[in-house]
Amino acid sequence: MTQHDEQRHTAYEKRCRAGVEHHQDALLRLSHSIHAEPEIAFAEHRSAEKVAGLLECEGFEVERGVAGLDTALTARYGSGDLVVGLCAEYDALPELGHACGHNVIAAASVGAALALRDVADELGITVKLIGTPAEENGGGKIVLLERGVFDDVAFAMLVHPAAEELCAPRTLAITDLKVRYVGRESHAALAPHRGVNAADALTVAQVAIGLARQHLEPHQMVHGIVTEAGTVPNVIPGRAEGLFYLRADTFESLGRLETRIRDCFRGGSLATGCTEEISEVSPAYAELVSDVWLADAYRTAITALGRAPLTRAEEAVRITPASTDLGNVSRVLPVIQPSIALECGGAVNHQAEFAAACAGSSADAAVLDGAVALAWTAVAAAMDTVRRGELLDGVRRRAALGGAVGAAPPRR
Repeated sequence: MTQHDEQRHTAYEKRCRAGVEHHQDALLRLSHSIHAEPEIAFAEHRSAEKVAGLLECEGFEVERGVAGLDTALTARYGSGDLVVGLCAEYDALPELGHACGHNVIAAASVGAALALRDVADELGITVKLIGTPAEENGGGKIVLLERGVFDDVAFAMLVHPAAEELCAPRTLAITDLKVRYVGRESHAALAPHRGVNAADALTVAQVAIGLARQHLEPHQMVHGIVTEAGTVPNVIPGRAEGLFYLRADTFESLGRLETRIRDCFRGGSLATGCTEEISEVSPAYAELVSDVWLADAYRTAITALGRAPLTRAEEAVRITPASTDLGNVSRVLPVIQPSIALECGGAVNHQAEFAAACAGSSADAAVLDGAVALAWTAVAAAMDTVRRGELLDGVRRRAALGGAVGAAPPRR
C-alpha cells in the first residue's frame, strides 16, 4: 500500500468511527429497545421493524419480508460492485429473553452499515444489511441462503457478544432429531400386559445414548429432553416424544453421529414393540469456518480500539461449543463472526445473568466497538486490491454455479 493509500485508509477509518459516534444514541436506543421487547424465532416483528425503520430513515433502500420470511429484511446503500453483507440477528430465547445478546448483534451491524454508508461511493461498495431471523432455532440464514439473498454478497460479517474476545471462533455443526414412539394404552394395574409402553421405548433410547457417549468421537455430543411421556400414572403411555440436539466439529462427523443416534432410537422400539417416527425440526447448522484474511483484518481493528482478543495460536486450539446458522453461509462465501467480550460476572450465553449484561454499559461499548471494527474490516477488504479481486471472483464463481445453493457442498 502506498503512502497515499495509507492516508486514504486512515481517513476512511476516521470517518467510519465518526459515523458510529454520530449515531451512538440511536444505536444504543435500538439495542436497549430490542432487549426490552424480546421476540422468539420467526416472530421478531417489532425488532425487525425497529431495524428497518431506522435504516429507512437514514436513506437505505429497505425491503421487508424478503425470501418469504415475514421478519427478514434487507437494507441497501450504494452501487459498488463489492457487496458487503452485515447480518443483524434479533431473535430471543424463550423465557430467558436476550440471553445471547442478539440486540447487541443487531445494533452493531446497523452501526457498521451507517458508518460504511458515508464512504460507500468512494470505496466502490454496496452496503447490504440482512435482517436474519431465527438463529436460535429455525435456521433463518439457511432459508435466506437457499433463496438467493446472499447470492450477490462478497463477504458477510456480524459480531457476537460473549464472555471473551475471539476473532475467528470455530463452532460446532448441529442438527436436531425428534423421535416419537407409538405404543398402546392400557390400564397400568388392571391389564398392563395389554399395553405397549412408549415411555419405556424412550427410556431405552436414552440409556443407549448414554452408553454410546463413551464411544463418541472428539467434539461429538448429544443432549435432549423428554417432551411427552404420558399424562397419568395408571395409564400405560401410548405415545412418547423426545427432542435431541446432536453436535460435532464437522458436518461429516455430524452425519456419523446421527446414524448412531438413529440406531439408538430404533433400539427403543425393538426392545418394547413400539413403532418410531424420527424427524428433523430445524435445518442442520454447519460448523462455522472463519475467513482468515477477514479475521486478521478484524483483529487489527479491534486491537486498535483497545481490546485484547486471543491470538491466532490460542484460537487455533479452541472450539467454541456452540452453533450458528452462519456456519452454512461460511460453506458458500467468506464470513466472520468474531466474539466481543462483555463484563458478565462469569456468566455465559443463555444464562439469565448474561441477558442482564446485554443491557449494561459493557454491552453498549460492545455495540459501538463492534460497529467500528466491522466497518474498518470492510474498508480494509475494499482497499486491498488483491483481496478485493479474490472476493469479486468468488461472487462470479458462485453465479456460474447457479448461486449459493449450487456452490454449497452436500451435507454428507
